[in-house]
Amino acid sequence: MSALPITGLYAGLLALWLMLLAYEVVRRRKRHSVSLGAGGVPELERAIRAHGNAAETVPIALILLGLAEGMGPPGWVLHLAGLGLLAGRVMHGLHFVAAGGKMPLRFWGMVLTVTVIASLALGLVGHALVRMGAGA
Repeated sequence: MSALPITGLYAGLLALWLMLLAYEVVRRRKRHSVSLGAGGVPELERAIRAHGNAAETVPIALILLGLAEGMGPPGWVLHLAGLGLLAGRVMHGLHFVAAGGKMPLRFWGMVLTVTVIASLALGLVGHALVRMGAGA
């Protein structure tokens, strides 16, 4: 049995989402015959940023989720964080890759992502301080 099954679940799902976003970049590169950069094509630039932003935020969120899982909170807390992160990343990415993406998707996607990351970070800091104080 995996030591971090909940983190593993969301890591797998988010990896699949990152692969889909990468596919969207490749598909647009091929459509517009652009091998490097965005080639001045707004549609391609949006796809690149959707993938890039996910690649920038997902790793730290998963590290935090895994550390939190290692400290033993209730599973529902971890699932809430994982679902919030997954929903946030999908909403944010859809804004960029869907034709005429709606700004609320981007906004609420980032709100969910940042809320999950901040909550996990603050929870870990608090938990660590309590543990260090108890051991002193």
